[in-house]
Amino acid sequence: MKKPLEILQLYPSHDYTLQGAFASRAERQPERPFMLFGQRTWSWREAGQCMDRIAALLEARGIRKGDRVGVMGRNCDGHVLMLFALARIGAIDVPVNPEFGVTEARYVFQHAEVSAVVANSETLAVAREACAELKTKPWFLTLDVPADGVESLLEAAAQCTPLAEPRAVNADDTCLIVYTSGTTGFPKGAMHSQRSFVTGGEAFVQRVYLQDDDRVMIVLPLFHINATFYSTAGTLAAGCSMAILPRFSASTFWQSALDYGATEVNIIEAIGTMLMNRPRTEYRAGHKLRAVYGVRHQMEATFRDEFKIPHLIGGYGMTEIPGVTCNPIEGLRKPGSMGPVGRHPDPSRAWAQCRVVDDDGKDVAADCEGELLVKTPIVMQGYFRDAEQTREAFVDGWFRTGDIVRRDADGYFFFVSRKKDIIRRRGENIAGAELDRVIGAHPAVHEAAAVAVPAELGEDDILVAIVLKPGMQADAQAIAAWCREQLAPQKVPRYVLFVDELPHTPTHKVLKAVLKADTTLRQRAVDLQHN
Repeated sequence: MKKPLEILQLYPSHDYTLQGAFASRAERQPERPFMLFGQRTWSWREAGQCMDRIAALLEARGIRKGDRVGVMGRNCDGHVLMLFALARIGAIDVPVNPEFGVTEARYVFQHAEVSAVVANSETLAVAREACAELKTKPWFLTLDVPADGVESLLEAAAQCTPLAEPRAVNADDTCLIVYTSGTTGFPKGAMHSQRSFVTGGEAFVQRVYLQDDDRVMIVLPLFHINATFYSTAGTLAAGCSMAILPRFSASTFWQSALDYGATEVNIIEAIGTMLMNRPRTEYRAGHKLRAVYGVRHQMEATFRDEFKIPHLIGGYGMTEIPGVTCNPIEGLRKPGSMGPVGRHPDPSRAWAQCRVVDDDGKDVAADCEGELLVKTPIVMQGYFRDAEQTREAFVDGWFRTGDIVRRDADGYFFFVSRKKDIIRRRGENIAGAELDRVIGAHPAVHEAAAVAVPAELGEDDILVAIVLKPGMQADAQAIAAWCREQLAPQKVPRYVLFVDELPHTPTHKVLKAVLKADTTLRQRAVDLQHN
């Protein structure tokens, strides 16, 4: 197995743009596989040519440097091709959750001021309705088959002549705006540069010792920072190949790994729990998986001993600061930890720094709890069109994570809790304030407060405590139906509890900490999953 730095040294140096990095990898054996989706295999040469055609198509449709294009669809090859094609002309990819309803999608499209939207045929109707009220109407393409008079991306690109020459693009140009929920209840668009994306991929090579002949299987959604900054960028940095699945399926996971010859995959806790609980008849002993990123401590024995995967890696990162800490693939591993600060394959490169501070911003001693502050070269450029939130996110150049951790004497970090009002469900951050606002708008609701409660599969489930307006009536099913109309499925509460009043601060803010401390909440609530 080659060392991470040896992998990077296989390729010519480049300018840290996506096109520069791609070209340096494609130069070495251009006919080797780059991307597999369904029955199609794209070589590095074919993918590069298609990216050039898509870039030409985008320019012909009026997309220019700095313009934003929404991509709202399930995982597919077009998702990846769009990211690289947009970067070639200095335009910006805005990936959107395909589960979003009209209200959620409208906010992102409107805030990002997208010039175009590329959607799956199944998400096209929602995307169109979400854009209906935009001042400047975007144009549409589909990622798969033509639909409702809208051309397919690949068919339209096939009619275009590839870009004749490179455009004026540099490594510090923004290439991605990833919207992430915040405590305000409105998503914030974290902007990342091309340099940040490429460097993130190099760091992932270090984390899992990605090899040039590896095959990364992508089961996490491509609107998520994990699948983009880790799996896709890691494939780019290592010059290996990726196999893209439209979505995660527990029942076919092992067969897919076998069919695609996958050697590495990224998961989240809920996926790991599901795989552990599935019938072993679905397991395929002939798989080639050697590394899994995202395996929690309680799953390690099963993945190592039953699933025969030798390298199980976990770490910590956020949309704003991907890949900060990581349990080393070689060296000391501590059960339950997020590992020490990660590093770049080149030891001479300055890398992430972490501090643990108290409420006054003073560093705490080892084994004491405090908020994690981070400085890292893989950091967002700021929140799009939100200077105030950007300023609040940093203190003297340190990013404020809002997460409470402790660091031991060996420099290993352990997660304690979230300082912000964020619920972690099915691998996604969900703002409690957003749920409060949406549910609070129900005609019968006076006030609502959403809090996290433990889920059987790990991470969180959502419980909402509701005070009804005097004389008004509503049941749990009515609240769930209201949420389903306006929110993505993972944001619909599992538990609904009607109460006479909520605890408040003197300034009438709901004391969610008091709610969370009430151990009777779930017992008193209606469980919509079993009702």
